[in-house]
Amino acid sequence: MNYQFSDRMATLKPSLVREILKASSDPEVIAFSAGNPAPDAFPVEDVRRIAGEILDDAPIDALQYSITEGYAPLRDALKRMVQTHYAIPLSADDDLIVISGAQQGMDLAAKAFVNEGDTVLCEDPSFIGSLNCFRSYNCNLVGVGMESDGLNTAKLEQAIIKNQKVKLLYTIPNFQNPTGITTSAEKRREILRICREHGVMVLEDNPYGDLRFSGEPVAPIKSMDTDGAVIYVGSFSKILAPGMRVGFVLAPKAVIAKMTVGKQCADVHTNMLAQMICDRWLATCDLSAHLERLRGIYRRKCRLMLECIDREFAPCVTHTTPDGGLFLWCTLPDGADMLDFCSRAVAQKVAVVPGVAFLANESDPCQSFRMNFSTPTDEAIVEGCKRLGKLTRELFN
Repeated sequence: MNYQFSDRMATLKPSLVREILKASSDPEVIAFSAGNPAPDAFPVEDVRRIAGEILDDAPIDALQYSITEGYAPLRDALKRMVQTHYAIPLSADDDLIVISGAQQGMDLAAKAFVNEGDTVLCEDPSFIGSLNCFRSYNCNLVGVGMESDGLNTAKLEQAIIKNQKVKLLYTIPNFQNPTGITTSAEKRREILRICREHGVMVLEDNPYGDLRFSGEPVAPIKSMDTDGAVIYVGSFSKILAPGMRVGFVLAPKAVIAKMTVGKQCADVHTNMLAQMICDRWLATCDLSAHLERLRGIYRRKCRLMLECIDREFAPCVTHTTPDGGLFLWCTLPDGADMLDFCSRAVAQKVAVVPGVAFLANESDPCQSFRMNFSTPTDEAIVEGCKRLGKLTRELFN
């Protein structure tokens, strides 16, 4: 059979991150390439208890079809949460939909706004899953360079002026994947001002915001939005469990209405049992105490990795120092062959993710690679950094 695949799928390639994860499934490989929460971060006993209660008390609600917008008690809880926990004021024009993981939020935003040939702007580098989502709509995907405090706002405005039909700016302001960079409050205000002036929607992805383990919190871009210019996407994946596949979108009612229709074409509604577990977990468990425990885990693991990098790596290899999240970003010296380095690392049984995987244009030059500190054990962090450090000293000293 000669399969005639659609044009929108013909140019898509498997995620490089997923392919590396396959290679790193070898138990002998130390995987700094993952992006999963720490195994000890999951509130297993709480989930077990809550799931049992739901199947005892409301089994039909959990197993029956429901409405696309989401389980009503969870939507109400999330509306309270965004106001009290994230300090985002809700206007009469705002609405919220529960989605099947934050990734679906990117897809629904693209489905609602992006025609073939339209432009989507993103941080360069940025999360590969979202980049592939935008590529699937045959858009003009344009990366905007990052600085130590977030997106280069001068280049952002240039990109909006230079490119036609710019519909969305995709940004991860907190502990960005892959760099670990946090966008400053000043830049968040400037991003919103620029996008508002040019009629570009801001797609704010905040999966890591609750994982801040140092520094002071920075208000979400959505909290500054008075004109309905920001689509805010949140998730339970990093604070409860990614296997739940529960996230949410907060946006103007007109946007949520379009997303709702788009979601009906995809999965009808998000898993009901998972939604009900999330709702009861918020209602019956101590969220603040749980988040403090997570922050303690990631603070310790991040500090350990940074200490090992500083001790083991050649001094010419630089790195970011994140205030939260799961990732940091290492950069090799000018002239270094980053892909060769990553290949040599795999030969030493250590997997990192080549930085080109996170670029809007994968053919652009890149000297960097991503490291994850949440998934490996402490022993693996120490040993993996030793092996990588030895390689950097052999190649770059």
